[in-house]
Amino acid sequence: MTLKRILYILLVVMIAGASALAGAAAGGFAVYRAVQGRSSLPSPIQDVLPVSSADPSQTLVLNNTDIKTAVTQSVQRVGPAVVTVVGTIPGQMTFFGPTGDQTVSGSGFFISAQGYILTNNHVVEGTKEVKIVLSDGTEQTASIVGTDIYSDIAVLKTNGAVPAVASLGNSDKLDPGESVIAIGSPLGNFKNTVTVGVVSATGRSIDTGNGYQIEDLIQTDAAINHGNSGGPLVNLAGEVIGINTLVVRNTNSGDVAEGLGFAIPVNTAQAIAQQIIQQGYFARPYVGINFQPINPNIAARYNLPAQWGVYVTEVANGGPASQAGIQRGDIITRIGGVALDETHSYVNTLFTFQPGDQVTLTLMRGGKEMQVQVALGEAKHS
Repeated sequence: MTLKRILYILLVVMIAGASALAGAAAGGFAVYRAVQGRSSLPSPIQDVLPVSSADPSQTLVLNNTDIKTAVTQSVQRVGPAVVTVVGTIPGQMTFFGPTGDQTVSGSGFFISAQGYILTNNHVVEGTKEVKIVLSDGTEQTASIVGTDIYSDIAVLKTNGAVPAVASLGNSDKLDPGESVIAIGSPLGNFKNTVTVGVVSATGRSIDTGNGYQIEDLIQTDAAINHGNSGGPLVNLAGEVIGINTLVVRNTNSGDVAEGLGFAIPVNTAQAIAQQIIQQGYFARPYVGINFQPINPNIAARYNLPAQWGVYVTEVANGGPASQAGIQRGDIITRIGGVALDETHSYVNTLFTFQPGDQVTLTLMRGGKEMQVQVALGEAKHS
């Protein structure tokens, strides 16, 4: 090994040793400072980002709104008024013999100290007996006061103790983005389950597939599952602003959706419930026909003279339609000044009128258009 190479190696070793000594000294000094000055903590965030009124971009704003507390207080306020609704649907006779009774469940909530409960019609439809389960597990029998299938509203009554009455808000004041809480009994087993979301939209309409739409619904992304139907949708003030009624998970195109829940506005539900409580039913205008909705596909298949409307399949004897001269086979295309189409169904358009109103119906008969005057009757759904 040459002298030059030996000197080079010695130089590298000396540099490495010096670096190690320097690192050790720095570490020891840091430990000494930490031991001697334990009170020397990192600078507060206000020192790192000083507030400057002259430059808003340098201002750090902390939002101290406690949403969690508001949700908790709202649930504590409304929760005791929420009930699980359990109905029994009688068995039917089939080719193989009678079937057993079927149990169905949903949710509801007290709206008066007299024991009246608001829920969905589809929760109790077809039941022979109904009971409710309070939030503390107590069971009570209940009776159906009245229902309205078109708004999916039902009013029940119990003679048992009323633990609490829900406070009703004003659903006309809702804005998209407002925080809301759904309370109910999903699957009938998980009493008073709480889910949180926002008002996604208002004024939504859902086609029931039965010739009419449920209109003016509140759309929310708060989780709504089977069994939540009839339970309250609550705002952060602890007021009920809607009745949870359905969720959409599959579309006609085959797409799968999440977070598409819908609730009936409480203003609508309250108006219907008041009439049911007062007279045992909610009055709807009545024409006295059975019908089949017509759309362009059906019109093309059967070579009908109208693209939209309803085909009259039966006329009730002595009813308003019979008295006005409407016949089986007529196609009603217009009610008053409203033409029936994709967004104006027969039932929903008819329900803009009141029992007793005189209404002009436009219809097609034998390929010719004609008009008749109908004095609307009163349908009692109880």
